[in-house]
Amino acid sequence: MDSSNQTIMIVEDEPQLANLLRDYLEKSEFRTRIIHNGLQAVAAIRDFAPDLVILDLMLPGKDGISICKEVREFSKVPIIMATARVEEIDRLLGLEIGADDYICKPYSPREVVARVKAVLRRSANDYVDTPAGLVLDESRFLAEWKGRNLDLTAVEFKLLKILAHDPGRIYSRSQLMDRIYDDHRIVSDRTIDSHIKKLRKKITAVVEDEELIHSVYGVGYKFELKSADSN
Repeated sequence: MDSSNQTIMIVEDEPQLANLLRDYLEKSEFRTRIIHNGLQAVAAIRDFAPDLVILDLMLPGKDGISICKEVREFSKVPIIMATARVEEIDRLLGLEIGADDYICKPYSPREVVARVKAVLRRSANDYVDTPAGLVLDESRFLAEWKGRNLDLTAVEFKLLKILAHDPGRIYSRSQLMDRIYDDHRIVSDRTIDSHIKKLRKKITAVVEDEELIHSVYGVGYKFELKSADSN
């Protein structure tokens, strides 16, 4: 794993501790960013798209639980929660807020670095590079075509991931609905069509002479690399 291209965001209101973590992480060739205030955390995670977040539970402005829940609405970036009380970890686990790991203060910076590397290794399995030149990074809902960001929403990312996972396979609208909405909410075929339309528009803005998503009349949709002028 090449850590030199990976950024760790440290959300910690104690400057001395944050700087210590930064020093140890940078010695391991990670890049770092530090955020001291909880009110700035969500926007910073959205804007900078770090590879992992070390998130303190108690922060000024907004606590770590609220931040983690908000981040999970738009990103699967790995999050390690830090708390000063070991009994808090059981409560956090019960809340199922979407954190990937927990660590209790006071901690050894070396232990934190080891945890960071372990969590990044696990999350690396979410990274998919398709033969067609499409790169999908599920930890950040990031989709790229030959290095260019497609700028997808979470739903659009899920749609593209499902279709691209098995090129040529035709998925019906109902199959796509079942896979996208884990809560099995009732949505119409038009909802899927609308998401597909928006997804295609974003792809077309980046992929000029090739089509990736195709309609199969009366059936559904499939992912297939095909020149736009071949239809």
